[in-house]
Amino acid sequence: MAGALAGKAPGPDYGLDSPALVHDWWHRAGWFVAIGVGVWFINHQEYPGVSARLFAVMGSLGLLSAGVASYKIQSSRQGKLRLRDQLLDQLALQGDEKVLDAGCGLGLMSIGAAKRLKTGKVTAIDTWSPQDLSGNSVEAARENAKAEGVAERIRFEAGNPSKLLYPGGQYDVVVSVMALHRLDDDNQREQALREMLRVLRPGGRLLVFDTTETGYYAGVLRTSGAQDVQLSPWTFLWCRPGRGVSARKP
Repeated sequence: MAGALAGKAPGPDYGLDSPALVHDWWHRAGWFVAIGVGVWFINHQEYPGVSARLFAVMGSLGLLSAGVASYKIQSSRQGKLRLRDQLLDQLALQGDEKVLDAGCGLGLMSIGAAKRLKTGKVTAIDTWSPQDLSGNSVEAARENAKAEGVAERIRFEAGNPSKLLYPGGQYDVVVSVMALHRLDDDNQREQALREMLRVLRPGGRLLVFDTTETGYYAGVLRTSGAQDVQLSPWTFLWCRPGRGVSARKP
């Protein structure tokens, strides 16, 4: 409060992933509990045993649904920040790289990368769909960059990973986290992977993290000529398994 009154800038907000889905889980939790209470209240005198068992089942389903919603929130507020740091540690940036963040959202990866750069720069692209992330907009991403003190190192632009407008060999590093599965189909995902390879300079590195089809991504990269294609161990965030795919352009 004192900081706000003193005019201190608020901290960054990297949003709640799939907000409608989280709300749906909370609604399920409420309905399960309400139905369980209603069934017990109406029938507990005439059918005490059955009513108690039904209440226990519905209450358990309600708790499970609330747990899923809570874990999704925790993944968005804390888990993905830890994941971001692990992925950037893996890249071991030297500080002078040109980095492309394909599907940047509110700037989680691009801002994290920019904080590790000295003379390097980050280009961050997205379509900023509010269905993907709460508060998702280019303005909010820029505000996050300002709050983190790296606004001068990041350029935010509208763009689609499957239709990159940049020349070939433009970037030292390309990252994409939780973005490719949101494209319409496998053809677009394959095109996005090929585009990300295209804009890398020879020897440049690609790191993609997603919750689906990562084995398929690795296969596309290999057939596209990428080298050192590796899959990371599985992690579990947003109640979904996910893993990273890394590669190097020859």
